[in-house]
Amino acid sequence: MEHIGSYLREIYFNKDSGRLIFNYKDIQKYLFFEAGLLVFTKTNQPSEFLGEFLFRMKKIPEEVYSRIDQFIEPMQSIGKILVKSGIITEKDLHSGLMYQMQETVLNLFPVFKGNFKFQKKTGFTEGEFKTKINVIDLIEEGIRRVSYDPEIKKFMEQKVLIPKTMDCIDRLKIKERELLGMIDGKHTGASLLRSTKFRPRPFWTSLYLFYCLNLIGFPEEKISMKKEKAKEVVPDDSGRRLNEVITISNNLPSLDYYALLNVSRTASQSEIKLAYFNLARRYHPDRFDQDLPADTKMMIEEVFSQITRAYDALISGKESLRPEPSKATPSGEEKMDPEKKAEMKYRHAHFLYNQGKYQEALVPMEEALRLKRNKGNYVLLLAMIEMKIPALKRKAEEDFLIAIDLEPWVVETYVELGKLYKDVGLPVKAAKMFRKALEMEPENKTALHELGLEKPKKKGIRQILRMGVLSKRKKEKED
Repeated sequence: MEHIGSYLREIYFNKDSGRLIFNYKDIQKYLFFEAGLLVFTKTNQPSEFLGEFLFRMKKIPEEVYSRIDQFIEPMQSIGKILVKSGIITEKDLHSGLMYQMQETVLNLFPVFKGNFKFQKKTGFTEGEFKTKINVIDLIEEGIRRVSYDPEIKKFMEQKVLIPKTMDCIDRLKIKERELLGMIDGKHTGASLLRSTKFRPRPFWTSLYLFYCLNLIGFPEEKISMKKEKAKEVVPDDSGRRLNEVITISNNLPSLDYYALLNVSRTASQSEIKLAYFNLARRYHPDRFDQDLPADTKMMIEEVFSQITRAYDALISGKESLRPEPSKATPSGEEKMDPEKKAEMKYRHAHFLYNQGKYQEALVPMEEALRLKRNKGNYVLLLAMIEMKIPALKRKAEEDFLIAIDLEPWVVETYVELGKLYKDVGLPVKAAKMFRKALEMEPENKTALHELGLEKPKKKGIRQILRMGVLSKRKKEKED
């Protein structure tokens, strides 16, 4: 199958440099790559010219756009000419080029005809590229734009599907992860479909997404995925972590809060936070197999609960020398109904978020979700908190998508996800989210503002009268 997705897959995972040429009827495009990243595009489609995107982004006025041809000069790019003329800034040019490059590639995804040819090449004469786009982002966005095409089914149905790397699993939605978990290397696409409850069209599109993200492959493949070879063996340390939890559980009665977090008594708040987050990543109940015996899962939850209690106590400065033993008389909070306790944790997290204390808000928010899973507004707040922490932006995207799956009618989720995409330099994805928000709430102020669709505010009668009085006074003063 000649399709952009499979070519991008090979280029990205092989970290190839060169140019991919596409021809179909009157369409011709050149996509340039450096070490697996998209760095430049050329196209003969007027709708994909740089001036078109600068105009859509409101970087150039209609008057300039209408005579854009007058700025064309030999051996110079239109973007650099506009910068020299003072019409746009370097930042505007960079944004416009990124938008143009993304759309030039994404517009190829619905096309399942045409000819591709990849020419390997290094050291482009164009010099150092300032625009670089992650190809994996293009693959995900592009395939999600394709509703379905029979060529995908033809490509996948008779091939045995084998699981490969898990590097891109964080890009999948909940149902997609369920489908990926069914792939065991023994069934063809057609036989897998018969054993699932998935509808055929989204099933085939999801399989193709898995393939292009290198989550699955075929036994007969001869692609030498360089990245995959470097990460082929990923040791599973779940057994080691479980043994560590057992050791901690046995020693809980003798551990004070400092020992439980493995910090000194003179540790700063930042050191305490770092210690807690490292322990949370290692011992959070969600990090263990959900098929473990019930008593083992209870032990893991108890250990993590004590770790969280230790963190809360040391951060608030209300520490005691020893954690409460698990068999002690339960406190008021421990007696509390889990749902009410979760709501209390959620409100606390919301309060900290509004104060701008994002790291602190993360702790009660994760605890709320542990007590009450699959609650849309909880997942939404978690994603909003994660969005404010640079190291968790990728996790934030995943949680926004989970929140949408849980409660697809909540407009705020699309708006906040749009802000995240905008913040990380993905204007196409951002615009898509803001448009989705407007479909559900046409008067949403944030979405209208972000898309540049705000209506000018009408002057109230008081403002009009006030302007008239000021104008009259000014005129009298001049006289």
